[in-house]
Amino acid sequence: MIDQHVIQQCQQGDQSAFRSIVNDYQRLVFSIALRMLCDEEGAKDAVQATFIKVWQNIRSYDLKYKFQTWIYTIAVRICLDELKRTNRLDPMPEDEARFAEYADDVSPQKQMENGELVSVIKTLTCRLSPKQRMVFTLIYLENLESSEVQQITGMNADQVKSNLSLAKKYIKEQLKLLGYE
Repeated sequence: MIDQHVIQQCQQGDQSAFRSIVNDYQRLVFSIALRMLCDEEGAKDAVQATFIKVWQNIRSYDLKYKFQTWIYTIAVRICLDELKRTNRLDPMPEDEARFAEYADDVSPQKQMENGELVSVIKTLTCRLSPKQRMVFTLIYLENLESSEVQQITGMNADQVKSNLSLAKKYIKEQLKLLGYE
């Protein structure tokens, strides 16, 4: 993770230090944006918007907090705003095709490969409500702790737990409908 000295340099306007932050965090931000938006072009736009906002607000960042959580918070809020603005809940086309192919195959001998399972779960995740998708993605796909998710989302512990529970229930039900035990 990024050195606090680099952050302090950014806070003083050092653009080369900021490039270092972008290099260190762009994959992380793209990953969360892609998982939340289910759209590659939208994810690229969200990454760009995130780093613009980071640059504009880096002076207000408090070094006593985890920098990664701060960036996640910005990225998640940008993605939520985009989801609200476009009301986009459609999965990525290639994942939808894999999902449909698996759902149409009734052969009990067919075993799902890991890539197919990932595609199915990504497709199902894209069908969750924005809040459920956000919590599920942050906890299960980004491996964050519940306390960190609370900081990022502004939800309390009960809200995080409830949204995660609803997301898991939906995904489990859908996987059972597909014959996946």
